[in-house]
Amino acid sequence: MPPSNDLRAECLRLLQINAPQDKAAQVRGLDAARCTLKPAEIFTGPARLPGRPERPLLVQPAQLKTRAVGTLEGRAGLIHALTHIEANAINLALDMVWRFAGMPTDFYRDWWRVAQEEALHFELLNAHLIQMGFAYGDFPAHDGLWDMAERTKSDVLARLALVPRTLEARGLDATPAVRNRLVSVGDLAAAKILDVILRDEIGHVAIGNRWYRYLCDARQLDPVSTYAALAQRYQAPQLKGPFNLTARRAAGFTEAELSALQVPTSVTTA
Repeated sequence: MPPSNDLRAECLRLLQINAPQDKAAQVRGLDAARCTLKPAEIFTGPARLPGRPERPLLVQPAQLKTRAVGTLEGRAGLIHALTHIEANAINLALDMVWRFAGMPTDFYRDWWRVAQEEALHFELLNAHLIQMGFAYGDFPAHDGLWDMAERTKSDVLARLALVPRTLEARGLDATPAVRNRLVSVGDLAAAKILDVILRDEIGHVAIGNRWYRYLCDARQLDPVSTYAALAQRYQAPQLKGPFNLTARRAAGFTEAELSALQVPTSVTTA
């Protein structure tokens, strides 16, 4: 696609860029204030999204090795996994902007800001990986985040429920422990990057919560029971503790939602 002056069309173009380094740089460099915004317009994307590099090799999560962070390669493998998550997070935010028509203007502005912050996270982690003597693509990775995006591409409510509020919210739970592992082996630079990511991700999940509740209100749906039904329908992974309740509260989860989160369900793991 050629460059466009429309923000949503630009997000579709950016999503198709194969190299995540180029994608992140272009996302960070775009001044959205100079773009028009057409919420009602319906765009048709290509059959294959998003644009991807040839590497990393994508495998099933069970095929990924667990490496000890006490070794350089093990620590690089962990940083690579985080870098891959952020590369996917750029794609998810861009997809949210172009794909779903008919939402308020602030919806698109919110997710564009998320895309820019995810691009920064990718650049910080990618630079750290390079400084360690490795490159993005040197380790295999899995595609769980984008797989759920594909499953929920026909319903913005399901997308909001199961990507930012489920899969990305897991980062709120996991990041403190990962940070502590990196500190334990002396990688304070990586720990500082994770501090930035956790701060921003609380805001990203809050945006997911805001728009999920907006749609539940508009459709006269109960947020808690609707979430359970969507998780079952789309076979979202069953969430297991421990949960970072402080971060989840800061991201706007209600006490009713946090209580439901800690009750075992029969949802099938994807």
